[in-house]
Amino acid sequence: MKTVKELVDTATAEIETLSVDAAKGAVAAGEAQFVDIRDIRELNREGRIAGAVHVPRGMLEFWIDPTSPYHKPELATDKKLIFFCAAGWRSALATKTAKDMGFNHVAHMEGGFGAWRDAEGEIIAPKKN
Repeated sequence: MKTVKELVDTATAEIETLSVDAAKGAVAAGEAQFVDIRDIRELNREGRIAGAVHVPRGMLEFWIDPTSPYHKPELATDKKLIFFCAAGWRSALATKTAKDMGFNHVAHMEGGFGAWRDAEGEIIAPKKN
């Protein structure tokens, strides 16, 4: 049996990993698009990165595939898709999945939303209920 950590380590060895600063720079330069794969409850609790496209991890394959009836046009871009989650494990797996599907302009942000927050990246605060 493989552990989740082993799966993440294997994925990380095969994908591009960007620091928060590198990811922020690529998006600011118009070269990349953030893709937030966290669960909606996480977004509602922690906030969001401005301009990030929300793609729940469970829908990634369906929403990114241009032949899928569930395809989201905002994912059909020449920009590099930079995936992030809370800490970087799910986004590493998501990036590996996208790469396995034939998407070459993909990367993940090391440390995820937590690293973004720790680097004092701009966050859209969650709505108060």
